[in-house]
Amino acid sequence: MSTNVPQNQDDQEIDLFLFLKKISNFPQWISAMLFKSIQFFIKNGIIILILLIVGFGLGYYLDKNQKKYDHQIIVAPNFKSTDYLYSKIDLLASKISEKDVLFLKSIGIIDPSQLTKISIEPIVDVYKLISNNEQNFELLELMAQNGDLKTIVKESTTSKNYNYHTIILSTNGVTRQGDVVDPILKYLNNSSYFEKIQKISVGNIQQKIKEKEATIVQIDTILNAFSNNHRNAQRSDKLIYYNENMQLSSIINTKDSLVNMLGALKIDLFNSGKVINDNTVIINIKNNESINGKMKLILPVLFISLFIIIGFILSFYKSQRLKAK
Repeated sequence: MSTNVPQNQDDQEIDLFLFLKKISNFPQWISAMLFKSIQFFIKNGIIILILLIVGFGLGYYLDKNQKKYDHQIIVAPNFKSTDYLYSKIDLLASKISEKDVLFLKSIGIIDPSQLTKISIEPIVDVYKLISNNEQNFELLELMAQNGDLKTIVKESTTSKNYNYHTIILSTNGVTRQGDVVDPILKYLNNSSYFEKIQKISVGNIQQKIKEKEATIVQIDTILNAFSNNHRNAQRSDKLIYYNENMQLSSIINTKDSLVNMLGALKIDLFNSGKVINDNTVIINIKNNESINGKMKLILPVLFISLFIIIGFILSFYKSQRLKAK
């Protein structure tokens, strides 16, 4: 045992010496690598310059000729057709990903190869959702107790209750509304079931408008009669005391309420012209997300990086080959 202890101490001293030697040589190693890197760029300067020019030129060409554009359609599904709308968009998305040209042409799209993607997302309006129905507020309050409210308002079960939704289309190059947007809107509105629901709903709204207008005419008759009686009383210099049972103020308030309801019904009638009502269409929004429009910067860096990696591999191979000999 006494002979092994000195041997272990010697080994530890040797390891420590080698470690300290490597640390002392570390700055020299950095200097050597820096020198080799500078030497590499000087030696291959012409090649690197060519790669830089070629990469920029090719990237500029791709950016100019392969532009991607987005198109947005803000829609309001009527007659509780939100689930129908989302299912139709899902079907279109699958047909586009499958490149089903026959189907896309059958619904009126001029150049199906130009269309690359379609999606839909709700326009989150929690305040409108709550104001329309008190039960929605209670439901959101209950759900928020078990999760994050920001996440809940964007979940599919909640998002389908919003009034407005945005359909997003993506195409290669600019397009016209009649080539892509209008055929898709026509396809979304092509439903025999919802067309029947639309016809019934429009009839109901028109009937309500007639009833409200008739009631307003009756109220105007009562108010005119009161006005005439009031003028006659002033001419005869007699005081007339009107019984509170006439509820004149209540009649005026009722008329105001009916006028407001009539205005809302006319707006509903206007918005009921389609099953999926398109409120706003915005086309040809240039898409600069991800690498779109950035190829003239990406390709030069990519080409030079590949050249450096290949040069490093070849240099390493040559050095190891010389050592092997």
